[in-house]
Amino acid sequence: MAIWSKLFTLGRAGAHEAGAAVVDANALRILDQEIRDADKAQGKARDDLAGLVARRRILETEVESFRAQATKYEASARIAVEKGNMDLARQVAQRIADLEQDIALKSPQVEDMRAAEEQIHTAVAQTDRKIEQLRREVEVVKVNESVQKAQASVASGSMGAGNKLGSAADSLARIRERQAIRGERIKAAGELEDRRTGADLDEKLRLAGIGPGQSSADDVLARLTAPKTPELGQTLQIEQRDDSKTSDS
Repeated sequence: MAIWSKLFTLGRAGAHEAGAAVVDANALRILDQEIRDADKAQGKARDDLAGLVARRRILETEVESFRAQATKYEASARIAVEKGNMDLARQVAQRIADLEQDIALKSPQVEDMRAAEEQIHTAVAQTDRKIEQLRREVEVVKVNESVQKAQASVASGSMGAGNKLGSAADSLARIRERQAIRGERIKAAGELEDRRTGADLDEKLRLAGIGPGQSSADDVLARLTAPKTPELGQTLQIEQRDDSKTSDS
């Protein structure tokens, strides 16, 4: 029994949660319908109030008519008494008594109806103000709901944009990595080719300033400032000239 009771309680809890979720999801629609229902109830209350006012006015008219009749019959009864017609005076007096009973019975009803009118009128006016205030609050809630939905949409879009930017950054990093690997492979292939042809050794000699055609600025300046030495042909001519001078002497 305890297990079935727990399961039944669980089912009721699930139904309550599902119902609450539906209500929360449609809260604004439900609120609008409740306001329409309140308006409809207010319309019925106004109709009832109008009917009450009409019945009270009819009853007031009837009471006033009774009073007018009683006043008229009192004058007639006095005349009948003055003429000594007591039977007629008694009949008129009975009619006056009946009218006074009706007046005594219906006058409080008129007052009660008037008091009820005031209460209902006050209640209707208060409810009208509450409904109007509720309408304004609902408009504010609707605006807030729209703003929050817009903010949520912007936040979701920003999050999506951030994810896209992060994905783009990852793609860029992978492209750069592939380019770096490709560049190193090309460089390594060039180095292997230089080793095979000896170009790498020639490059090392060139950087060390060794090898044909290698000269620095200092070498060029030293060559330009060094004293000129005669060429081999000129040296032989000078030596022959000196020898001839010696033989003549």
